[in-house]
Amino acid sequence: MEMSAAAGGRGMSHRHRDSGTTKGRRWGGLRQQWKLLGLFEIDRQHEFYGLTCMMKEGLRAAIQTSTDKTPTIELSDKDFRIKTSQIHEDFTMDTYAGPVFSSLRSSLGMTEQEYQQSLCSETCYLQFISNSKSKADFFLTNDKRFFLKTQNKREIKFLLANLKIYMDHFKKYPHSLLVKFLGVHKIKIPRRLKKYFIVMQSVFYPDDRINARYDIKGCEVSRWTEPAPEGSHIIVVLKDLNFEGQFITLECQRAWLFRQVEIDTHFLRRLNVLDYSLLLAHQPLHHDERFQSLSFATLIMRTKKSVNPGSSPVHASLIAVPGAVPEEDCTLPSSETDSGLKVPHAASPSGCGAFQTSPGDGGPGSDAAELPDFKVQNRRLLPNLKNPLHVIDGPEQRYFIGIIDIFTVYSFKKRLEHLWKRLRHPGRSFSTVSPQTYCVRLCQWVQNHTK
Repeated sequence: MEMSAAAGGRGMSHRHRDSGTTKGRRWGGLRQQWKLLGLFEIDRQHEFYGLTCMMKEGLRAAIQTSTDKTPTIELSDKDFRIKTSQIHEDFTMDTYAGPVFSSLRSSLGMTEQEYQQSLCSETCYLQFISNSKSKADFFLTNDKRFFLKTQNKREIKFLLANLKIYMDHFKKYPHSLLVKFLGVHKIKIPRRLKKYFIVMQSVFYPDDRINARYDIKGCEVSRWTEPAPEGSHIIVVLKDLNFEGQFITLECQRAWLFRQVEIDTHFLRRLNVLDYSLLLAHQPLHHDERFQSLSFATLIMRTKKSVNPGSSPVHASLIAVPGAVPEEDCTLPSSETDSGLKVPHAASPSGCGAFQTSPGDGGPGSDAAELPDFKVQNRRLLPNLKNPLHVIDGPEQRYFIGIIDIFTVYSFKKRLEHLWKRLRHPGRSFSTVSPQTYCVRLCQWVQNHTK
């Protein structure tokens, strides 16, 4: 179903273009620093300046439309099929399944206003250039919170065709590590081009203290990247072979991570996809972060954040769902709160402890009556950060973990590529294998590299 609406603010693209000189002076001091980091300011002279101006203008109008509407409580089949077209002075912007993505943003604790502010601020987008083989263009909002990535039509059709089961997966497993898609759009410029792009939540946010980034596929062929020279500030995304000899040290949260990766990769196997990546980054925890004393009130706040709608994508469904993680080694003595929520007397900053609701405790309207069981939904105690679903604190390190690039279907072409690589790399592991093998192998990598 297609709807049309006047975008309003038709002169915005001119205002963006006319402000180039001012922005050039404003950001001139940071430009060289961003280049050293592999981030390029998309200023007036940049090849993508015109395109990103259109993206901002179109997104501002599209997000404003969802802001002005009454939030959708229950999504209908129509919401998954809807396409809204908004006409601007130089282009038309199509927004796909707007109510669905608005609902997902809300479930992540994100307001439409802050989403619009980040994507549509007067500050420049950044172009991210990595050592990825992808032909897509990557843009990053100035606050580095959201990625915008160009996609081809096949990938967009695949995402939209599977959007309902993608959303259902988050309902069942609200702390999933799958990348969070927040919008799908297309820009059409008369007699020129059509450009599809998606908006995603950055796994590596906030990134100011990250000291290493990895793209893990669980194989060895072409999985080594030359590290940046010592002391360099260039961003290099390392790969599997660079990580050998290292471990993700989570202690009692190890079981949670392994089980969640297992759940997410089995979901991708059912979609018949392969070649996705486990993104991994880490940074050392400060002394006060490692040894901070969590007060009882803080524990209650973080526990509620882990289950309340508006803080993480949770839906009040009490059906039994596979994914419970036994935590015998981490269970601590617990006491009951007035709401019926069981909270340990003590817990480490990494969030160890068996948190669960107590059915039967608390009367109607109490928190316990509304919240599903933690372990049934494979939940954990979320850190009090802007990006909690992708952040896990170990005893010494903070880890940023997410699963990205989920569009590669195991097609006939990929089957032929698999046969060719078997001949070219006998006895070695490579990325193009069946979805079943890919799923098992990545889970095994996590098993072998965590402790």
